[in-house]
Amino acid sequence: MQNTKPNAKSDLQSWLSYLEQLHPLTIDLGLDRVRAVAQRLNLLQPAPYVFTVAGTNGKGTTCKTLEMILLAADMQVGVYSSPHLLRFTERVRINNQESTEAETINAFIEIENARGDISLTYFEFATLAALYQFKQANLDVVILEVGLGGRFDATNIVDADVAIITSIAIDHVDYLGNTRESIGREKAGIFKPKSIAIVGEPDIPQSIFDVANTVDCPLYAVNQNWSYEQKDKNVWEFYSDKYQYSSLVTPHVPLANAATAIAALNYSSFKIAEQQINEGLGKASLTGRFQIVKTHPLVILDVAHNPHAAHYLANQLNSLKTENKDIGRVMFVIGMLKDKDIKGTLSLLNGDAWYCASLYGDRGCGCDVLKQYLVENNAQNVLTFDHVCDAYRAALQDALKNDIIVVCGSFHTVSAVLAEIDD
Repeated sequence: MQNTKPNAKSDLQSWLSYLEQLHPLTIDLGLDRVRAVAQRLNLLQPAPYVFTVAGTNGKGTTCKTLEMILLAADMQVGVYSSPHLLRFTERVRINNQESTEAETINAFIEIENARGDISLTYFEFATLAALYQFKQANLDVVILEVGLGGRFDATNIVDADVAIITSIAIDHVDYLGNTRESIGREKAGIFKPKSIAIVGEPDIPQSIFDVANTVDCPLYAVNQNWSYEQKDKNVWEFYSDKYQYSSLVTPHVPLANAATAIAALNYSSFKIAEQQINEGLGKASLTGRFQIVKTHPLVILDVAHNPHAAHYLANQLNSLKTENKDIGRVMFVIGMLKDKDIKGTLSLLNGDAWYCASLYGDRGCGCDVLKQYLVENNAQNVLTFDHVCDAYRAALQDALKNDIIVVCGSFHTVSAVLAEIDD
């Protein structure tokens, strides 16, 4: 642990370095420590109404859709999400405004003073700081994105009014188990006796129903209680046993996640007009989720890092190529973490050229490992680079104006390119 404890005059980076060294484990599942500190600061109900969003993929875009619709309905809304792409302060949004460094440091000081001798992980400290900022802001609604799993995630110290599961796929097997049943059980840990559950996963593991029944939490599932249908490129419909919306705007987020957000609002205590829903849908987009940052060549950033997300990305790219016959090659700039299903993820992506980059740190995967998987899968034109930005620059140099460059594989990969573009 560093010798000097930061204070009110310390910068944010000093605080973050301190948080990284505060606890012996990066991930330490269990809620007793973080709940004890939250109780000292009266943070267990950060707002009168709380949505908690868990799932393998789609959490961020579901949160964003909820946020924009609630703001369109004139609510005061706070959102906590992770991980961040460029700045730690991205993790907290209040009325769609990113937290400032000063607000974040002030929250850190309060958490540090309250915790006493209780040890907190980086994520636990960050979660408490978010709850503190929400409490100070006197909000109507807080939306909490679960970091890992659900049952033992730090966000789960707060009892949600609406608990959402977006999707279930294999990921984080060391912590959640290696079956969809075990993963579903962990994610359903956000269900509480006084909450309602919304599930957007069409193939629902039985374990999710079992948890809902055990805690007596009403569950509303896609294709059972609610459904949606794309009518054409610009319009879609949503149906539930409460409401029907026949002409919804197609948002810049996956339709499944937008529909899950609308279902959550449908079964909540809020009454929101279709006009407000459409206003929110029109503003719903999220950095690093099929985000187009450049044309000629087309550059798309997507944080897809597991097979479930790679399948969606591949479908999006196929749709793009179907709509535009002039599109040339698809070139992937990819870097991944070694604890992900690299083989399964790469097998779903169809590229004409590959620019594999090493990621660093304890979890980073080397570029040669990516190349090995791709060559085994008969991929052509596979190049390796020590750094993401080197791979991205090389792809830009090689691309013709009608080619597509897709940057994907990890939040780390996308954030490196975002930083490069910002510079």
